[in-house]
Amino acid sequence: MQYWLMKSEPGTYSIEDLQGMPGQSDHWDGVRNYQARNMMRDQMKVGDRAFFYHSNTKDPGIVGIVEVVREGYPDHTALDPESDYYDPKSSAEDPRWYMVDVRYIRHLRHPIGLADLKQHQFLHDMPLLRRGNRLSIMPVSEEEWHYILKLEKT
Repeated sequence: MQYWLMKSEPGTYSIEDLQGMPGQSDHWDGVRNYQARNMMRDQMKVGDRAFFYHSNTKDPGIVGIVEVVREGYPDHTALDPESDYYDPKSSAEDPRWYMVDVRYIRHLRHPIGLADLKQHQFLHDMPLLRRGNRLSIMPVSEEEWHYILKLEKT
């Protein structure tokens, strides 16, 4: 199993939105960064776990846990001219963008904010905490995963 952190702006798509979907499952679409796309297309596997992170908000942070339930497949929003994520250079024959499906597992007991994460020296190498890292999907080491889960109990 691999671990991930997946960012979403709560005004666009929140963990509550995912929780309210049929089967508490939905596709993770709209990623328009090649590095993040490659992770979804090539590395994320069914059963992997991810922290759901609310970004671009007053108090950004980890709010819950999701599970990958479908591996990477072409992102259909890239083909829809009505979508905010439309990409005229993408096609059904040669898809440029990919997505995965995730399922809601649970909310954290309390959100773990970005400021809180930065206080822990153990996490200083985490991609989320590196200066200038704006990826919407990033790997989390197994050690970081368990460390963050322990923070939930404090």
